Amino acid sequence: MRTVSHIISILFHPMLMPTFGMFLILQSGSPLSLISYQAKQFILIVTVASTAILPLTVLPLLYQFKIIKSFQMESAHERFIPILIAAFFYYMGYLLLSKMGAPSMLGKFIAASLISVLIAAIITCFWKISIHLIGMGGVTGVILALSFRYGIDMFLLQILLLTASALTASARLYLGAHKPAQVYAGYFCGLTIVFSTIVFV
Repeated sequence: MRTVSHIISILFHPMLMPTFGMFLILQSGSPLSLISYQAKQFILIVTVASTAILPLTVLPLLYQFKIIKSFQMESAHERFIPILIAAFFYYMGYLLLSKMGAPSMLGKFIAASLISVLIAAIITCFWKISIHLIGMGGVTGVILALSFRYGIDMFLLQILLLTASALTASARLYLGAHKPAQVYAGYFCGLTIVFSTIVFV
């Protein structure tokens, strides 16, 4: 079970969630699915670079300078600087997509992810909220928002995301990485921020 929990934590790592969410948006059956294949490729490349690859490249430097004790960043205070650095790259990705004229819905998703990261950085100063579940909540939130905005029936996908979120929460609890309140708070934080940003902003 411990090995399975580690695999689930890797598959649904928070750094992968913006790319996963963006992929689902572009394949959702909404008007955004009509974007050209080349444009979709560019959007996904920008997303994965700004939300996963670039933030990851900084971690070895943070480890070398003893800002973090391990790549797992088990303590709350270790996460603050890496999260702020990730937020900077998220912002760069948002700016690049905006400059290239990407649909506003895509920019809103990245902006909502950025807001989630910044809120996570603030909360992390005094409490170890689950960043894994913030990511899963964010992906669930964007699918709910798309269904709400465009009237698309995405019930099956929503059920699959809820199941994946439950598995991720269970894995984090089994590994002792979080307490139940930290998992629940992370999920509803990510879901609320992304859904509200896309629907109401």
